[in-house]
Amino acid sequence: MSHDFPIRLAVVYHSGYGHTARQAQAVARGADAAGNVEVTLVPVDEVDQHWDLLAQADAIVFGAPTYMGSASAQFKVFMDATSRTVFAKGGLWHDKVAAGFTNSAARSGDKLHTLQQLAVFAAQHGMHWVNLGLPPGHNNSKSTEDMVNRHGFFLGAAAQSNADEGPDVAPPPADLLTAEHLGRRVAMVARQLVAGRAAVS
Repeated sequence: MSHDFPIRLAVVYHSGYGHTARQAQAVARGADAAGNVEVTLVPVDEVDQHWDLLAQADAIVFGAPTYMGSASAQFKVFMDATSRTVFAKGGLWHDKVAAGFTNSAARSGDKLHTLQQLAVFAAQHGMHWVNLGLPPGHNNSKSTEDMVNRHGFFLGAAAQSNADEGPDVAPPPADLLTAEHLGRRVAMVARQLVAGRAAVS
């Protein structure tokens, strides 16, 4: 794919123990691999320094750990803040590309609910949601835990980090490769959208 159209992509995330931060970094690596992409990692506790950057981004990928069946409270504070910093100012994120990722200690942990929460949040801002675009990776007797999308999610990238392991070893490589795939896919879709707008303008 042509890299003639530079893309600005932001990854906005919260990480309580460092595991989701590794997932965010993997998303950023994947986006960077798409070529000619300016990627910025934005922890939610630093978002007040980056509202202008987010307004100018072509794509924003949202990431939060799943705590008690939903996005972490810290990420929800960021979501609520956008009602006045983004939504109330005329929909500054309208028609941007969006996607999401999440991590939990449990294999399921109701991560789907967090991805749905992020997708609805993006829809409230009029954004275009990008799904993972991968088939389930570990769903038969010949597949293994080392395969991408080993958890079989479609809406976004999901990772599982053992509760007794630190971010130096968790999430495992397969989950980080899944996150990289999502980042690359979002960057490519954003580039297609930017190129399409240029073609019809």
